[in-house]
Amino acid sequence: MGTLYLVRHGQASFGAADYDQLSPMGEQQSVRLGEYFKHKGLVFDHVLSGTLRRHQQTLAGINRGMGTELAALAWPGLNEYDSEAVIAAIHPLPLEKADTPEMYRHHFRLLRDGLTQWMNGVVSPQGMPSYPEFVQGVSSALDHVRKNCEGHVLLVSSGGPISTAVGHVLKTTPETTIELNLRLRNSAVTEFAFNPKRHTLQTFNTLAHLDATEYASWQTYA
Repeated sequence: MGTLYLVRHGQASFGAADYDQLSPMGEQQSVRLGEYFKHKGLVFDHVLSGTLRRHQQTLAGINRGMGTELAALAWPGLNEYDSEAVIAAIHPLPLEKADTPEMYRHHFRLLRDGLTQWMNGVVSPQGMPSYPEFVQGVSSALDHVRKNCEGHVLLVSSGGPISTAVGHVLKTTPETTIELNLRLRNSAVTEFAFNPKRHTLQTFNTLAHLDATEYASWQTYA
């Protein structure tokens, strides 16, 4: 038996030419999470991570905060979907840069619509797997943890795979999974209890490491 800690990466570079890069805030969030884990006396027996740069940078920040050198088992199935491809599947015209509140809302309305159609098999975003294949990539990581791990397990990924993991465990509809996805905060922790037979949700989207007043401005979503 054990506990699986699913960590969403720190704030990335939304609106920049390369999103797959932690912002200075994202680096701070990751280090702070590591400090929190150290304060709680957590020792991770196993580590899994997606292969995206923001996943690796988040794990590096956690290591700095904990004073450890945890190495992760790279798991491509924990990589995020391509949000640009999802949007392009339903909105082929180029989008203006999201630099106003209304443009941010427009971006996420399109993303929600594109995800709904992809998850229901209506569209096939270029270069992406089908939604059942995406779910299989995530569930294979959960199966690996059940069958091969015990104790405390750290998993670093993105909002899409983490919400998909929760949806898989709770058997939610695609629409509910999307809502879970869009509420996940940067560096948030979701916990599963697990044994060889099943995973059970214990907490979702928590930011205990940022609860103190001085960290209130560190709570971000994109």
